[in-house]
Amino acid sequence: MTDLSRRTLIASGLAASAATATPAFAAAPAAPRPWGATPSPRQLAWHARERYAFIHLSINTFTDREWGYGDESPKLFNPTDFSADQIVAAAKAGGMRGIILTAKHHDGFCLWPTMLTEHCIRNSPYKNGKGDIVREMEQATRRAGLAFGLYLSPWDRNHPEYGRPAYIDYYRKQVVELCTRYGELFEFWFDGANGGDGYYGGARETRKIDAPKYYNWPSIIALVHQHQPMACTFDPLGADIRWVGNEDGVAGDPCWPTMPNHPYVQAEGNSGVRGAPLWWPAETDVSIRPGWFYHADEDAKVKSPARLIRLIDESVGRGTNLNLNLPPDRRGRIPDHDVAVLKSFGDALAASFATDLAQGAVASASATRAAAFAPAKVLDNDRDTYWSTPDGVTTPTLTLDLPPGRRFDLIRLREFLPLGVRVTRFAVEAEVGGQWQRLATHECIGAQRIIRLGAPIAARRLRLVILEAPACPAISEVALFLSVAPVPVAAPRVTDAANLSKQGWTIAAASAPGAEAVIDGEAATVWSQPAPTTTPASVTIDLGKAQTVAGFSLTPWRHPDKVSSPPRGYRAETSVDGKTWSAGAEGEFQNIAYALSTQRISFTAPREVRYLRLTFAATAVPAQTLAIADIGAFAR
Repeated sequence: MTDLSRRTLIASGLAASAATATPAFAAAPAAPRPWGATPSPRQLAWHARERYAFIHLSINTFTDREWGYGDESPKLFNPTDFSADQIVAAAKAGGMRGIILTAKHHDGFCLWPTMLTEHCIRNSPYKNGKGDIVREMEQATRRAGLAFGLYLSPWDRNHPEYGRPAYIDYYRKQVVELCTRYGELFEFWFDGANGGDGYYGGARETRKIDAPKYYNWPSIIALVHQHQPMACTFDPLGADIRWVGNEDGVAGDPCWPTMPNHPYVQAEGNSGVRGAPLWWPAETDVSIRPGWFYHADEDAKVKSPARLIRLIDESVGRGTNLNLNLPPDRRGRIPDHDVAVLKSFGDALAASFATDLAQGAVASASATRAAAFAPAKVLDNDRDTYWSTPDGVTTPTLTLDLPPGRRFDLIRLREFLPLGVRVTRFAVEAEVGGQWQRLATHECIGAQRIIRLGAPIAARRLRLVILEAPACPAISEVALFLSVAPVPVAAPRVTDAANLSKQGWTIAAASAPGAEAVIDGEAATVWSQPAPTTTPASVTIDLGKAQTVAGFSLTPWRHPDKVSSPPRGYRAETSVDGKTWSAGAEGEFQNIAYALSTQRISFTAPREVRYLRLTFAATAVPAQTLAIADIGAFAR
């Protein structure tokens, strides 16, 4: 029997069965009842966005830092060729469906002309103080047909009242300004970094807070929703979406959209908690570069198009949304190399998912709830329809009889989210060459599950096997695609005279062997040692000759194991003879444990240096091992 005639018989047989069963279907049960937590309308709309861009542009762009201290002059902010349209076009070329702009980062500098503080764009040279970056970005985003969102750091290292009640009044007024001046927002982002050292109006001190109590998050979230009912809020308990628990762009597998009703716990955030009472789905955030803000010394460290494709598998493919950071440079534009990478990535993504190769298949199932929930519903390109079974049938099988010759290596599954996440564990199997083989077994389908095979296959049939579920399934899609590889983009040639060459550098002393790894220029090699307790870790670098040094850089191990951590703080000392030492800088690294980005520390003033001694008293988070990938120095 030929494939075609076999398919015809299956199709006609299904039609006959449906005709015979019409009286039963007429009296069939209604839709399944929801199981467990379910998303709100704004969460449903958020799930459909899938991927969007984070734009970090602020004072840090011009100071080469990741976290500003709060004492930076607004006069530093002066992009020379700012183009909101260029930034948005780069994001759109990468397949992004929205933009989230950092309206204010931890340094407190505001990118809109607020009258609530002088620490804002009104007092910058940009457009002679008449500019409004938030407005320009919002308008460009809407011209491109994308959604717009905003980030507003709760922590403000500039404001004199931070840590006191008066600052909360100020912060709430900022929220209202942003929610009422810039049109509809799809997301409002509250950063989890809160409290620490800062300028604080000149106090230059450390201020610690109890964030949930201090901010009263439910009231601030309600304030956002009062003015922006469809804006999903990010991060604290009570918000619409949660942090995925890392800044690598990798969601847990599985990554359940449900969480317990208690303050966020990082150990739970990466994978979620099956059956927990809150619909609190994860957002997976990561930068296209190592840092969140632009740094010239990272121009050759942009993620490749192929790495961005893997990020889709590790985030969107596990049911989360991808928030991909694209930092503009000091011109106020996305660098050319980053743009080329985004276009290659976006083109490959669009081509890979352009044609659903499951179309034309015939769907059947071991059980069907009613005609309105027939197996064919998984093929109708409508997220609001779905296949389901009688309430008591929780482990059924759905089979697609495929047109001959269809080669695919991507399988996309979706559940009908208004009824909750119903499938606990499932398998996908294919009939190839007359033999059934299991392609994959996973937990959680949720918003979507993308399965990438090692190589394309031409299967005769495909089946979804529900292995474990607390309720009957509600599967809205089974789709098949053939991936298209992105065009490689050559790394740019980078010559940054500010970074000192390491040629001739040696290790003069170290608290543990293997310290040569920090000066070999390879981020993959790591100097590690037991976490310091009573005796600090230290390394002394001989630069080979005396030269002008303005500061040092430290890059943490970007792929740490579960027992390693970068250092929390530092003490830097310099010498020209290795005997007499001068203090260079001392403090804490900013966001080093989670961003894992290069830290750039300036000395109080440039000085002649031959020997650089760095001391580390503790790890950034509790760990057994302290690990550092690279140490460098810069001249300006």
